[in-house]
Amino acid sequence: MNAATSMVATMQQIDQGAAWAAMEKRDTNADGSFVYAVASTGIYCRPSCPSRRPSRRHVQFFATCGEAERAGYRACLRCVPTQADAPPVAAVKRAREYLDAHSGEAVTLAQLAERAGLSPFHLQRTFKRLVGVTPREYADAIRADQLKNHLRRSSNVTAAIFEAGYGSSRGGYQASATRLGMTPGTYRRGGQGMRIRYGTARTDLGRVLVGATERGVCAVMLGDEEAELEQKLRKEYPQAEIARAGKDLAAFVDGVVRQINGSESSTVPLDAPGSRFQWKVWKALLQIPSGATRTYGQIAAGIGAPKATRAVARACAQNRVAVLIPCHRVIRSNGELGGYRWGPDRKRRLLKVEQSKATPRAE
Repeated sequence: MNAATSMVATMQQIDQGAAWAAMEKRDTNADGSFVYAVASTGIYCRPSCPSRRPSRRHVQFFATCGEAERAGYRACLRCVPTQADAPPVAAVKRAREYLDAHSGEAVTLAQLAERAGLSPFHLQRTFKRLVGVTPREYADAIRADQLKNHLRRSSNVTAAIFEAGYGSSRGGYQASATRLGMTPGTYRRGGQGMRIRYGTARTDLGRVLVGATERGVCAVMLGDEEAELEQKLRKEYPQAEIARAGKDLAAFVDGVVRQINGSESSTVPLDAPGSRFQWKVWKALLQIPSGATRTYGQIAAGIGAPKATRAVARACAQNRVAVLIPCHRVIRSNGELGGYRWGPDRKRRLLKVEQSKATPRAE
C-alpha cells in the first residue's frame, strides 16, 4: 500500500467530526487513539496538545505516529506524541480518573497531586493548561451534574444534596446558586407546568415577596404593597400555578429578610432562569463581598468579555432574585449608582447597610 492509499484508508477509519471535537477540547482521553497533523507547519500532535489550534482546513488525522511521519510530518516537541503518554499528560489523566472515581468525596489538591505524581503547584498549572479548568472546578462540575441528576429523581432537596456528595446542605445550596436553574424554555412558556409558592414580609426597604418552586427561590421582589408584588409575580409567570405558602417557606423568607437587613449572606437554593452569559455575570456578582462594589466594566473584564459592558448591565437588570444575586453591588465607572430594578433609593440603602456592617480589612 502506497502513502496516498494509506492516508485515504486512515481518513476513512477515523471519525473526522469526533476527532476534531476531541482536538478542540484538548481531550486527554483521546490521546493514543489518533494524532493530528498541520499542513501549514509540517508538525503532528496528540489531541491534548496545548498549542494554538490551527484552521480546520490545514488539519489531517492519522491513526498512528508512524502514518503521520510516512506522510512527511514530524513530531511536536511540546506534547511529544511519540511517547505512549507524555509525563504531564499521563499525570493529568490519572488526576481526572481519580476525581471521576471519587466525585462524592472531598479530595484535596495535595492528595490529588500525590496520586498524579506531581507537586501541587505543577498539577494545578498543568491541569488547567490541558483540561481548561482547575482540578477543583472539574470536581465541582462533576458534583453539580450529579446534583442535577439526583434532583430529577428525588423530591427531597436535602437528600439529593447529600447523595450528590456534598458534605452539607450549605455546599449544595451554593452549587445550586451558580449552576442550577429552570430552563429558558420553561420561562419562555410563562412558567407553564411550574408550581410557585410565595411568602411576604416587612423589611427595612418595605415589603419583600419571595417566590419558590420545589427546586429553589425563583423570585425576590421589593415594593411598598403586598398586592402589587403578588400582581408582578403573576405577570412574570402568567402560566404558572401560584399560591401563598405556609410555614414551609419561612426559612427562605427569613434568609432573604436577614440579607436585606444586612445581618448575613443567605444560602437559600435558587431556581433562576438565565442564559449561559447571564449566569456568567450572575456568578461574578455572587463573588463580590458584602459592602464592596464593582463597576459594570470590571465585571465584563472579569468574565473575559471586556467589551460587553452593556450586556453585563442587561444581565443585571434581568436578575429576578434581588439581593440573593447582588446586582445592587454593581455601579457605573464614574461612581454613580446606575439603575436598579427596585429603584435607586433601595440600591443606595442596601449598599449603605452592607458597608456599615462590613468587617474592616487589615492594612
